[in-house]
Amino acid sequence: MTDVDTFSELATSELDRRGFLEAKAVGAVQDGAEWIQSLIDAQRADAVRILDFYHAAEYLSEIATLVRNAGTPLAETWLDEHLHELKHQGPAKVLEDVGRLLKDHPQVEGLETKVHYLQKREQLMRYPLFQHQGWPLGSGSVESANTCVVQARLKGPGMHWEGRHVNPMLALRTGVCNDRWEETMQQASRQRLLIRRARRFARQKKKKEEMKQKVKLLFLRLFLYLPHPQVNTPHIPALPPQRELPASSSGAPGSTDTRRPAASHPWRRYPRAKK
Repeated sequence: MTDVDTFSELATSELDRRGFLEAKAVGAVQDGAEWIQSLIDAQRADAVRILDFYHAAEYLSEIATLVRNAGTPLAETWLDEHLHELKHQGPAKVLEDVGRLLKDHPQVEGLETKVHYLQKREQLMRYPLFQHQGWPLGSGSVESANTCVVQARLKGPGMHWEGRHVNPMLALRTGVCNDRWEETMQQASRQRLLIRRARRFARQKKKKEEMKQKVKLLFLRLFLYLPHPQVNTPHIPALPPQRELPASSSGAPGSTDTRRPAASHPWRRYPRAKK
């Protein structure tokens, strides 16, 4: 129970353990979902991709049902004949026939989606070639594990579980079914230790953040509540008022020229002061 990206990442280690990455030839039998194609591209782009024959047969059966419901009679043996053709002769004639049905019934809701699903996966339905090369055509042996392994442990009478317990429980269940109990328990013990360590670090980090916030809040309160010290500015005395200069003694009324002394100035009485 996880998202596609996490599943793809977790599947890498198990695929590596099984020799998937070093195998000379790899076959991928699947239902044709787009995310599965991305997973195969990331792990083994050269894998032989095979559309599960049961899924192809299911789409053909739904196409026949839609056409019959639209009022077009089909032979009772139509589905069996096309499944036999698909398995032993290939998808060419089958896709041609379903394409003709779509052309004759473009108004039937859902028909176009199912026909395009098969047309897009033509290369994945080369069943005569796959049988000749020895590849399986169906994924039933793997999908049955969903019943024998998963549902047998989770959907029995009186069984109850929470969503967060599903993956750990299935990990133990898979270890039992694969006769890898000791290895699974060691992995589970290491995983528990890592989880506990991560939780402890998370709690410590949270406490540190809370302590920092408390310290900041304390400093803020102290800053707001304590009286602020007044700054002592130096006293600058005011300049004394300027005295008015005495009137010039040059005898000229209203004269403001004080650069040269008047002729009657005392120092002019001495001969040395005269030029």
